Amino acid sequence: MPILLILILAVIIAQVGFWKTLGAILGAVAMVVLLIFLAIVAMALIAALMMRRAGRRYPGRRY
Repeated sequence: MPILLILILAVIIAQVGFWKTLGAILGAVAMVVLLIFLAIVAMALIAALMMRRAGRRYPGRRY
């Protein structure tokens, strides 16, 4: 009977460890995706500001 309890305890500990590890990996992936998304948004904002500045400098051209 004590062997069965030890095995059940080992399975429970393994499951908790697995889910914590999976959560950590998914969190890291989400952070990388968020960083890429923020970089794309920053580049789009910079491009929009540059286009606006170019429009003021060359008023006859339409971008």
